[in-house]
Amino acid sequence: MTEEHIKEMLDKLKNGELNEYYVSKEDFLSVRNVIVRRDDFKHFRGIAQRGGAVIYQYLEAARS
Repeated sequence: MTEEHIKEMLDKLKNGELNEYYVSKEDFLSVRNVIVRRDDFKHFRGIAQRGGAVIYQYLEAARS
C-alpha cells in the first residue's frame, strides 16, 4: 500500500465519501505513520479488530 493511496483513502474518510476504512494487520503501521503526521489526526478513531486489523472512522469532533 503506497503512501499516496493511504492519503487518498483518509481524505475520502474526512470528506464523508467513506464511512469506514478497513486496514489489515500488515498495513497498519504504514497507515498509522501517515495518520499521525496529519494536522487532523485526533479526528481519526481506530477500532481494533480480531486478528490485528483496524477499522478507521473520521470524527467531526477531535478526541481528547
